[in-house]
Amino acid sequence: MKQVNELTFNEAGLIPAIVQDAQSKEVLTLAYMNQESYEKTLETGETWFYSRSRKELWHKGATSGHTQQVTSIRYDCDKDALLVLVIPSGPACHTGSYSCFSEDGVKPQGGEQDRFAILNELEQVIAKRQAEMPEGAYTTYLFEKGVDKILKKVGEEASEVIIAAKNRDQEELKWETADLLYHLLVLLREQQLPLDDVLKVLKKRHQGE
Repeated sequence: MKQVNELTFNEAGLIPAIVQDAQSKEVLTLAYMNQESYEKTLETGETWFYSRSRKELWHKGATSGHTQQVTSIRYDCDKDALLVLVIPSGPACHTGSYSCFSEDGVKPQGGEQDRFAILNELEQVIAKRQAEMPEGAYTTYLFEKGVDKILKKVGEEASEVIIAAKNRDQEELKWETADLLYHLLVLLREQQLPLDDVLKVLKKRHQGE
């Protein structure tokens, strides 16, 4: 971790900090740190920022309980911006949204989409559901019931995949596999295990490491 005297703060004594969910990779917010809040972040393992409007330090989640556990802090090549990877315990935005960047802006036109992009999107949606816990959502229900319910669903869906495959029913197999993948992603989120870590294991095995 970079020492505070090695970072480049602006003329106001601040450095921008992009906060990103360590699991889903969703960008949660952009805030600012001064030397003291940076040091407090290192000391406590939770995010501290400097409020430019209130002219004071603030501990994320101090009043809401939605703290952010820091897993790592990276800095850019000029050492004048930070990327803070966190495990959030609730919404990052004061509006109650999972991310401050919840509004869609301009979307690029054309180009072929990554065929696995839906897994990234689904992982982000599940993270959003866990943070916001919207009433009536099935994912909310699973998180409320806890790991035993999630594990039961994973087992049930795995059994359904086996049955569909045994029956040579490709249509049923397609749907049941989708259900299994979804519930596995919910389980990974509950266990705080990023999908990226699973993909790294697959890559190592493929490379014969």
